[in-house]
Amino acid sequence: MQAQQPCFMQSPNGQSIDLGHLCGGQSSPRINSRPASSSNIFQIPIKRRDSGIPVVDVIFNGQHTFEMLFDTGASGIVITPDMASQMGVTGKLGSVAQTAGGNVPISIGLVSSVQAGQLVSENLAVSIIPSMGLGNLGLLGQNFYGNYDVTIKQDIIEIRPRR
Repeated sequence: MQAQQPCFMQSPNGQSIDLGHLCGGQSSPRINSRPASSSNIFQIPIKRRDSGIPVVDVIFNGQHTFEMLFDTGASGIVITPDMASQMGVTGKLGSVAQTAGGNVPISIGLVSSVQAGQLVSENLAVSIIPSMGLGNLGLLGQNFYGNYDVTIKQDIIEIRPRR
């Protein structure tokens, strides 16, 4: 029997879900992925680039699609208040985040799923930040793909499980 994490919730099917990322600890998001082939390479199409950074479509909670920057320098997922409102995500006042534009107040919310290309993660924290100078774009950061090796190509991002 596995020991319970100090910060967790019970899913409807009885599975323990680690919420350590919301409580200040390490998290282990549940991954539900479909590889592009038997080689275990997941692919995320790049729609375009914004100042050289790949822009990808990201689906939240299985139904809300937003364009987001695939940001290898972001530690987590960042969404705008408008995105949060459209998804019905309410944030709990967090603290202050250090961004490239300076310190900004943030709220922390939880989404049931995040999908980019063939890679899906469940029960992830999102930071809701009022303004980062990105327009309507959010950031897809390390809490989504940080356990993978990432290769950014011209028009596709390849993600491989670490060995």
